[in-house]
Amino acid sequence: MNYTLLSSPLQGFTDFRFRNAQNKIFGGIDTFYAPYIRLNGKMVIKSSYQRDLLPENNSELEVIPQIITNDADEFLFVSKYVQELGYKELNWNLGCPYPMVTKCGMGSGLISNTEKINQILHKVHNESDIIVSMKMRLGYDTTEEILDVFPILEKYPIKNVAIHARIGKQLYKGGVHLDAFQACVDNTKLKLYYNGDITSVAKFHEMQARFPTIDHWMIGRGLIADPFLPSMIKSNSLEYPKNKMELFSEFHDTLYAGYSESLSGSTHILLKMHHLWEYFSVIFSNPNKVAKNIRKSKSIRNYEQTVKEVIKAG
Repeated sequence: MNYTLLSSPLQGFTDFRFRNAQNKIFGGIDTFYAPYIRLNGKMVIKSSYQRDLLPENNSELEVIPQIITNDADEFLFVSKYVQELGYKELNWNLGCPYPMVTKCGMGSGLISNTEKINQILHKVHNESDIIVSMKMRLGYDTTEEILDVFPILEKYPIKNVAIHARIGKQLYKGGVHLDAFQACVDNTKLKLYYNGDITSVAKFHEMQARFPTIDHWMIGRGLIADPFLPSMIKSNSLEYPKNKMELFSEFHDTLYAGYSESLSGSTHILLKMHHLWEYFSVIFSNPNKVAKNIRKSKSIRNYEQTVKEVIKAG
């Protein structure tokens, strides 16, 4: 069966530097979703979002921009902006679980407000020709909330709905709700993509067997933790390449150089790299020790030395 692998966007992680490095060194992802654009009530697009979507920063990649909003005018403003950059599709985030987002009635906090979803989609489809796709959770409080949204979405030419099989309240804790995702498959004719806990080749096969009609698979945190994963899935390999640490070292150094150039001051650079290593440590033989050693590195020089030692130990 043919299938497509997608990179789920994670704010603060999957920016254009990460996307380019992952694609060049490992490959395996067919389409990358850019982290969401948020306008904060002003019709201004922050320079970091602008940089992230510049065609010259994504020339080797297939990228789909994403918006998080509960306002139709903001949606239209961002639609026009991304279209001017040459993008044809805008993904609407109804999945973000973070309280500072959901309390504002955005992300997964908007799923239960079917009236508002309808109002926004109605205006957007009347006033723009942008292709709209969705990224959703099953709900915020319960896994059934999404089922009430499907009849609304079915009124519009929605390209697809990528569903992270958790509820917003869970954040990233607890398991995915596979029965609830099956209920989605059974209750809509919309094109569904699966997202959630694809962390290994074996896990991917397990999900494929569980949902045989799904042919688009989205990898989020699993991609940051293991940038080898998509190419291993594609080649159906349970073994890492022989030059695993060499490749990872190149990947790390590419990211590190990019962030060192763009972030001001060692504190910001170290913070960024420490966050990444919370994920990266997973592919090492002693993840807890690796994460702890990286966290302890408080200066650039110390950090660089620790990384060398960690990679050498493998």
